[in-house]
Amino acid sequence: MNPNIPSIDQLQEIALPAPVSYAPQTWGWWVLLGVVLMAVLLVGARRYWQWRRDRYRREALVRLAQLQSSAGQLGALRELPELLKRVALSMPTAIPQGTVGALGGEDWQAFLVRHSAQPLPADFSQQLALLAYAPDATVQALPADQREQLFNTCKHWVEHHHVAA
Repeated sequence: MNPNIPSIDQLQEIALPAPVSYAPQTWGWWVLLGVVLMAVLLVGARRYWQWRRDRYRREALVRLAQLQSSAGQLGALRELPELLKRVALSMPTAIPQGTVGALGGEDWQAFLVRHSAQPLPADFSQQLALLAYAPDATVQALPADQREQLFNTCKHWVEHHHVAA
């Protein structure tokens, strides 16, 4: 056997360095960790609060999708103005809810425009009043593209209306 070639018997275990703690060694890191945790908690709480606050909006969008799938039926068209009024009543605003329920005509149009993210048709409240109060034959005679436009406008308003926080 060649003496220059090491054998397995000559191997020795390497000494490992002392373990190092992952905990911060100075108080500044603890403060930073506390600030970051507080920020995460605040952002999470705010998101949860907004999610709960917008429950009425999610429920209205589900109902609106159901109505839109049966847009040819008279009941679906008749329920559309009622749904928008219920959404307006459910909005967490500074306006007393009794006054929102009593709005009609130009005041209702002004309310819808004031809380809309984009411009609404000038006769939107009149179209909703037509759906609510016109004879059945008049409502059923509405063209399909006008019905679709009404549903899309209502959906956009429900999705994007402004809420006073």
